[in-house]
Amino acid sequence: MKKNILLLLLIIVAFHSNAQWVLIWHDEFNNTEIDPANWSFETGTGYNGWGNNEMQYYTYHKDNATISNGNLLIIAKKESLGGSNYTSARMNTKGLHSWTYGKIEARIRLPLGPGTWPAFWMLGQSIDTAGWPNCGETDIMEHVNNDAKIYGTMHWDNNGHVQYGGDTLCNVSLYHIYAIEWDQHTIKWLLDGSKFREGNIAGNINSTEEFHSPFYILLNLAIGGNWPGPPNGATVFPDTMFVDYVRVYKQTSGITDRMSVPNIMNVFPNPGTGNIIIEIAQQAAPKAGIDIFDVHGRLLKSVTTNSKTTYMDISAFSAGIYFIKVKTGKEIVIKKFIKL
Repeated sequence: MKKNILLLLLIIVAFHSNAQWVLIWHDEFNNTEIDPANWSFETGTGYNGWGNNEMQYYTYHKDNATISNGNLLIIAKKESLGGSNYTSARMNTKGLHSWTYGKIEARIRLPLGPGTWPAFWMLGQSIDTAGWPNCGETDIMEHVNNDAKIYGTMHWDNNGHVQYGGDTLCNVSLYHIYAIEWDQHTIKWLLDGSKFREGNIAGNINSTEEFHSPFYILLNLAIGGNWPGPPNGATVFPDTMFVDYVRVYKQTSGITDRMSVPNIMNVFPNPGTGNIIIEIAQQAAPKAGIDIFDVHGRLLKSVTTNSKTTYMDISAFSAGIYFIKVKTGKEIVIKKFIKL
């Protein structure tokens, strides 16, 4: 399976004509267990409540972090452990996976309640040697209490801790895609694909050199702390953060594609819900092989056609991202489409 994913990604990188985001790492949480090749757990109360006077004890127990129905569930419970009155989970990719630049996104449904503080964020891989905030921190999404908004913030050292960020309105009780697009010039925060804040890191401006080094991902659900304050009688436990997926993309460099002019293949409607139409250019070889893959590299449909127009039924597919590969003679082209 991993070979299929790697092959698919290599084809996408090699044959896309314009600079765009290419999937390079992901966890869809479709297994029965949390993958130890992707995630480690931080446990305990940390120093000074993880630096924020938080009130939870983080565990690796299945009661606090588990997979169910294709989602990672991070569950905060009201129970006594290690001197704390609450338990929860904090997971990261430290020492397993880290990235410099890219698009990092997750589809998440958040809990609501006084004292809750879920986050999807990143820390500089150098934290053990450089310390914080010198390592840099990028909060892709934070939410506190019952706020009708989410926050995106960057933290770094400039003769002491400094930060920059912003917020945007959001009904967090629904699933949303929280993301950053990060390159050598900027960090952009996005909610469901719409940018709501942008930070400048070009040329290490304002001592932002931290943001030109590898970062790793964290997911956690904190309880209490300096920002949200403590929970109260209106906070319902257990409370859960649902993570549908986490994905990391790399931007291609705009490799010239001999197939883009003329374009061999078009797909519409895209996004689509039922039948899609695949059009193959007249200049292409008369016989074409068409394959559809999911984001795991699994082959879902395969046909051979002599027609310039092929109809394919995707109504049974789950909502998500898929890839169509068309091979005509020696030419191969990959296009992404989205099933709604």
